[in-house]
Amino acid sequence: MQKIKLFDTTLRDGEQSPGVNLNLQEKLEIAKQLERLGIDIIEAGFPASSKGDFQSVKEIASIVKNSSVTGLARSVTKDIDIAWEALKESAEPRLHVFIATSEIHMQHKLKKTPDEVLETAVEMVKYASEKFPVVQWSAEDACRTDLPFLARIVEAVIDAGAKVVNIPDTVGFITPGDYQSVFNYLKEHVSNIHKVDLSAHCHDDLGLAVANSMAAIEAGATQIEGTINGIGERAGNAALEEVALALHVRQDFYKASTGLILPEIKRTSDIISKLTGMNIAPNKAIVGKNAFAHESGIHQDGVLKNPLTYEIISPELVGVKQNPIVLGKHSGRHAFRTRLVELGFTLEDTEANVLFEKFKDLADKKKDITDDDLLALVIQKQVSKDSEYKLESLQVQYGTNNIPTATITLRKENGEEIQEAATGSGSVEAIYNTLQRCVEQDVKLLDYRIQSINGGPDALAEVFVKVESEGTEASGRGVAFDVLESSAKAYLNAINRLIAIQQHRTKQEVM
Repeated sequence: MQKIKLFDTTLRDGEQSPGVNLNLQEKLEIAKQLERLGIDIIEAGFPASSKGDFQSVKEIASIVKNSSVTGLARSVTKDIDIAWEALKESAEPRLHVFIATSEIHMQHKLKKTPDEVLETAVEMVKYASEKFPVVQWSAEDACRTDLPFLARIVEAVIDAGAKVVNIPDTVGFITPGDYQSVFNYLKEHVSNIHKVDLSAHCHDDLGLAVANSMAAIEAGATQIEGTINGIGERAGNAALEEVALALHVRQDFYKASTGLILPEIKRTSDIISKLTGMNIAPNKAIVGKNAFAHESGIHQDGVLKNPLTYEIISPELVGVKQNPIVLGKHSGRHAFRTRLVELGFTLEDTEANVLFEKFKDLADKKKDITDDDLLALVIQKQVSKDSEYKLESLQVQYGTNNIPTATITLRKENGEEIQEAATGSGSVEAIYNTLQRCVEQDVKLLDYRIQSINGGPDALAEVFVKVESEGTEASGRGVAFDVLESSAKAYLNAINRLIAIQQHRTKQEVM
């Protein structure tokens, strides 16, 4: 049985999804959960891209011990040096260095000849190999690269010290048969190809990312790159949970498996969905809420008689609980803390105590509290950390014959209190107009989404927003029983993130 390594780039390529802005604490939570999931390699970020990315990669490298942590670098010595500083304390320092190899990229982006690109690639792999025990080299836009040149540069970087060679479908252009042909060509024309792991990194622009990844495995790839839930640039990446389940269910065909802890899949998917603000489509394979739902009478009858009639995957296999544990107002501190640990959260005593009080407040208003409620509670607590503005009070006047008016009091980090009021065509618009007055910033709302956490009249309302100001985008989320309160919290969270991004950019410009 061939072992397929999984290379997760949720924290790098996934975070490049428009509107996704993860703070350090959120990245650490995701990294720890990816480790629990059994991911082989976690690409924690692009250390040279910003001080924030450098710090998050360094922190993740220091706490993750059971997965290899890597960082991305361009083919320049400065990027490699910065990546080494971020990763040198990790259990297995690993670098992911890339350079474009297609004619269109070399001519228009790099403005280099093929020989110059090959020389740079070899030089940088040699340089990186002096520091890193494992160097992965990627041929950006490999699938639109002239195959003889691709073979020549791959052979050269292997001789230079690369341990992994990645053949990415950077723009989601290739088809499964053609992708296999690329791997087969390299195996036939690269004399030292047996010395490295071959990796596949597929984008989903044509909806073929998972199919191409599976084709690569058939052609001899021993590492697959992707993200949880398939998030990423443009249409996203191959969804690693789909790759892992395809290998598990169809071992008879692929004769390969991963080291993924399959019951951790759903929890990982939910955490990443909540923290990124990217909802999972109901019909999404493996983790969508309809993935194990049956409405057809014929299907229902078959499943009741024998689940195997229509279910090739049991819900429990991927961590979907049919009877989730429910806590209530009589649950104690120990049961609450234990359940948080089971959900994958490691909290300091002070944080756990604060959350327990919030849990008790929630339990007074809601009879049964499920795992989804607890997840929302923890994430909302993290959202409120390190905020320039905090919501003190909100009052909304609304009537069918009146103009909606919102009055809001905010407290700044320095203790200053701000109170403003404004109107709008609806209650939510009145709230957002008021918040803009409070922060004295012109903010444009790009996206607004609301959903309930579980069902019933006492369900929590979760709001996700995406905003833009002065060319900068940020997302925010808010959770509350009241739709208007959760709307205000989400918008304020987005504003706080905007401010943090703008302040960081200003510091970088000064330095």
